[in-house]
Amino acid sequence: MAKMNENYLDLKESYLFSETAARIKAFAEQHPEKKVIRMGIGDVTLPLSLAVVEAMKVACGEMGQLSTFRGYGPEQGYEFLRLAVSEHYSHRRVFLDTSEIFISDGAKSDIGNITDIFSNENIVMIPDPVYPVYVDSNMMLNRHIEYLDANAQNGFLPLPDGRHADIVYLCSPNNPTGAVYSKEQLSHWVSYALEHNAVLLFDAAYECFIRDESLPRSIYEIPGAEKCAIEFCSFSKTAGFTGTRCGYTVVPKALTRKSSAGEDISLNKLWNRRQTTKFNGVSYIVQRGAAAVFSDEGQSQVKKSIDYYLENARIIGDAMVKCGIRFWGGTNSPYIWLSCPNGMPSWDFFDYLLANAAVAGTPGAGFGKNGEGFFRLTAFSTRENTIEAMDRFVKLFGKA
Repeated sequence: MAKMNENYLDLKESYLFSETAARIKAFAEQHPEKKVIRMGIGDVTLPLSLAVVEAMKVACGEMGQLSTFRGYGPEQGYEFLRLAVSEHYSHRRVFLDTSEIFISDGAKSDIGNITDIFSNENIVMIPDPVYPVYVDSNMMLNRHIEYLDANAQNGFLPLPDGRHADIVYLCSPNNPTGAVYSKEQLSHWVSYALEHNAVLLFDAAYECFIRDESLPRSIYEIPGAEKCAIEFCSFSKTAGFTGTRCGYTVVPKALTRKSSAGEDISLNKLWNRRQTTKFNGVSYIVQRGAAAVFSDEGQSQVKKSIDYYLENARIIGDAMVKCGIRFWGGTNSPYIWLSCPNGMPSWDFFDYLLANAAVAGTPGAGFGKNGEGFFRLTAFSTRENTIEAMDRFVKLFGKA
């Protein structure tokens, strides 16, 4: 008899966003007269930029011609896209060889799959509250998880607390809290990783929202990080690729760990081996579209989209101020993390806001125990819906 991986039985019965979607659907069916404004899932609303679309059209035409048709591409990604990513990093004085860059179908996939190259014996440290994929992907392997307390006292930016870990997950700008690490704070983590011989898994999916030049957009802006960190990034929020799917992971050549036999092993080599076995690469058409993001025209167009979402975030933040509600994020981040009014539990507030304002967000409790009593709103809605949702919010919670 085939035995199942019973670690899956220890996971929550429903993925967080599946549960919120089910509740929203039930409410909408019961109240068809009400317009529900969804501000929970971090899905974009603006279309792909013209530069991306035109590049993909050209690539489609190439795929229809015998002379330019392409079959299987390199599992690591086409050189033209990896070169574009490398040049993008160089603008921040981070210099990467293209062999250190791996193109994927999204940061979420790689964050889940990176666990393949690490032993299940590793101690994993994960901040709480946190993006559920970090926790779930390690629970599936029955790894020991240590939780870092991210809370209002530390601005939801926890630092090393003396405990040992072999693998540490960091996300900046943070999902769900919108908090952003400074260079000094990330330096503490790099020093910790070097001291403990740990590996930092750095999720930089929202780096494009950072407008403060003093804040790091890559872990590799911190000296020594190339010896202890793997970075994940995505085109989903940068360029609206949530439905197109493309991202990239950086595994530096300098990142090595010793085998049980005492031999220095390149993690870049291990990840490359994993990808060539389990991944057939991202389509040529999508990669041509992704490369167009880094063109002058593409950068100008995607910046306008990011500015649009940041303005939505400002509108949400202004509404919180009017209501006297404490919040984090909304600056250098598309997420607003607010303290639930009147001390309401997160799921109670979700139901209350949905029932009384027909606005849906994400309960903080779904991101971990430290998320209880907090709530996440995203800036990825349309401008019209954002304004309307915040008008409803202020009418419900505004100061008398």
